[in-house]
Amino acid sequence: MGSLFRSEEMTLAQLYLQSDSAYHCLSELGELGLVQFRDLNPNVNAFNRHYITEVRRLEELERRLRFTESEIEKSKITIVEPAATPDAPPPSGIIELEAQLEKLEAEIREINSNQERLNRNFLELTELKHILRQATNFFSEAEAAMVHGGNDYTRREDETRLLDDSSPSTQLSFVAGVISREKVATFERLLWRACRGNVFLRYQEIDGELKDPVTGDPMHKSVFVIFFQGDQLKSRVKKICEGFRATIYPCPNTAAERREMAMAVATRIEDLSTVLSQTLDHRYRVLQAIAKNIRSWSIKVTKIKAIYHTLNLLSVDVTQKCLIGECWCPVSSLDEIHLALRRGHEHSGSSVMPILNVMKTGLTPPTFNKVNKFTSGFQTIIDAYGVATYREINPTPFSIVTFPFLFAVMFGDFGHGMLMALFALFLILKEKTLSKQKNGEIFGTFFGGRYIILLMGVFSMYTGLIYNDCFSKSFNIFGSSWSISEESLKKVQADQVRLDIDTDFRQRDPYPFGLDPIWQLASNKLTFTNSYKMKMSISLGVTQMLFGVVLGVFNHLHFGRTLNIWASFVPEVLFLGGIFGYLVFMIFFKWIGITASFRSETGGAPSLLIMIINMFLSFGSVAEAEQFYSGQAVVQSALVVVALIAVPWMLLTKPVVLYLRHKRASRAYMPFDTANVQDGGEDSAASEQRQEADSAFNMGDIFVHQCIHTIEFCLGCISNTASYLRLWALSLAHAELSEVIWNMGLRMGLKQIEGYGSFILFAIFAMWAVETICILLIMEGLSAFLHALRLHWVEFNGKFYSGEGYMFQPFSFGRILSGSGDE
Repeated sequence: MGSLFRSEEMTLAQLYLQSDSAYHCLSELGELGLVQFRDLNPNVNAFNRHYITEVRRLEELERRLRFTESEIEKSKITIVEPAATPDAPPPSGIIELEAQLEKLEAEIREINSNQERLNRNFLELTELKHILRQATNFFSEAEAAMVHGGNDYTRREDETRLLDDSSPSTQLSFVAGVISREKVATFERLLWRACRGNVFLRYQEIDGELKDPVTGDPMHKSVFVIFFQGDQLKSRVKKICEGFRATIYPCPNTAAERREMAMAVATRIEDLSTVLSQTLDHRYRVLQAIAKNIRSWSIKVTKIKAIYHTLNLLSVDVTQKCLIGECWCPVSSLDEIHLALRRGHEHSGSSVMPILNVMKTGLTPPTFNKVNKFTSGFQTIIDAYGVATYREINPTPFSIVTFPFLFAVMFGDFGHGMLMALFALFLILKEKTLSKQKNGEIFGTFFGGRYIILLMGVFSMYTGLIYNDCFSKSFNIFGSSWSISEESLKKVQADQVRLDIDTDFRQRDPYPFGLDPIWQLASNKLTFTNSYKMKMSISLGVTQMLFGVVLGVFNHLHFGRTLNIWASFVPEVLFLGGIFGYLVFMIFFKWIGITASFRSETGGAPSLLIMIINMFLSFGSVAEAEQFYSGQAVVQSALVVVALIAVPWMLLTKPVVLYLRHKRASRAYMPFDTANVQDGGEDSAASEQRQEADSAFNMGDIFVHQCIHTIEFCLGCISNTASYLRLWALSLAHAELSEVIWNMGLRMGLKQIEGYGSFILFAIFAMWAVETICILLIMEGLSAFLHALRLHWVEFNGKFYSGEGYMFQPFSFGRILSGSGDE
């Protein structure tokens, strides 16, 4: 089989690179993405590697790029994606890039520092403006209270006396400032308690939002003026203001001075706004120019860092002039790798060509399956179960067909499948646009499996036509093959008709494709579809399991395990085919061979369930009422005997043969001089070989392993066959749930056609559409997907797939930039 059915043939190669050309050669190999390097310095700490200095410099460049990108995002500037992915620059280009990024970072930080200082000055002036305004209001109210007295102005008497400064003995001082709005209540309470009620606090909320000069977040503050008497209270008040992080501003005592200061503050605010606007414009232009190149710079830095990380995996010779590496690579790609090394050599201008030698090794190579955007989703499903052992049969090509088909068996509805296929088709047509967007993890999962969803939708449309089911309704394309008399229609309602094959079936061919639409009206519809889908599930399950067992033969032949063919494969086929294969044969025999005349002669068709049970309980005999064909008892008895013989065959053959082979091999190590053996003079080399052979062979372990395999296979045939009944169960659940949503939803809306019926129908249709999408498509679709996943992982892959390999992870810039590979 080709690489489609098996992983690529891999080889271990040794690579010799001159120090001057190593960087360029690895750059070309990273673009190619077909080489996986082994770490030749496993005992060397990461901080003691040869190129750790370069890696640290590149990490510093990454930090500067992250800082710059965060500033661009804060300014809401769109980052321009490069038209083509830039190549990794030469080592000399790293110095230029480092100097450029350092200069840009310093410029941005200087601009931010200036902007922060201007914002802080603007905030202080704005707060001072509000303080002067509110202080003027406070003093104006006090003066008005003194002029009009307590009758014309609603003022408390203690406030008026406190603000009265006509007497030198009652001369008051005041402090003005701003404080966070949520701290005002606590601030007022503490002032009252600490000063024992000897201060008077007036505060007013500042209209509008103030912005934090550092983060730009909105702040809500209030202006306060505290009146007190004496230096002791002044000191106490200032300490409390410092504790609450309140900002105190100077405020003149006279109204004329306050007006003059307010005019000066307004002028400074206007000038500062102009300077701040110019600073923002300059910052925006600088960041906009950087946004055009930052993505290219990030790609270059990422590639350079990946190259130096890979160089740290190579070993350096004593002369520091040659690097030696070992790598896994596909045999079919050796020519491409040689060409990439030649290009790197030419770019470096080195005088020594790189050397790539293929090595023979006993190490297990990694598993590399070539995929494209269509097969990658299916390969991911298989790899989630376990990465294939090197050169083992790959189940992915078969799962491309069987996985969506088994899903469709459980999800069979033409309408639901069409909606699913249209959704997947939209993702495929828009894949270039959607692949560049970050739409979240859930949407990314659906987008990654768009081709799986497309096939699941198409296969669901096919099985929907087989079931003749579209949103729980049937198509009547070819006309029914059943006839119902007028007397029957008069006696019972349309949805209570019960079909009888002896009286209602017309003398003509069956319905050409799928189920007859008349079953939609029959009262025994559920009985018929249950029987049909149950038999179909068993047939599909046994067929897939037999196919899995047959695929195991190709693994045995490829790995030279011929003993497993006739010691495991043959008894497995006899056991599975003798019991469950015979059951599938009888299912088709009953469908094709049991006619209406047979039913009338025998009084009904025999039960397959009773037949398979009586194969063992009534060995050698078949009751006349349960007989399908003549000679049935002999055939069934022979199949039971064959199945029973297959169990000890599977259990004992392999351990016994291996034991005999071991004994034969042990005799080959015995010396020819029996006298020396009797005298204890056995050759030391032969003795060591015999001890190694005895230690490698353990009859007990082999027998236990084979015993477990036999029990697991025999019991698994029963449990796995029963497991495939989930196809019937979920298909039944999906069909019945779809019918319930139709009958309890849209069908009731269609009856409301008078008056406001159109509005009611619109609302009910919207509800029906939401239920169809959320319940039948998403919830039921995920349920069917998980069950199809289990059938492939356990029932199908378990018959031939070991999945004990490890993934091929090449040094690839594409994988690193997409986030699917480690740097």
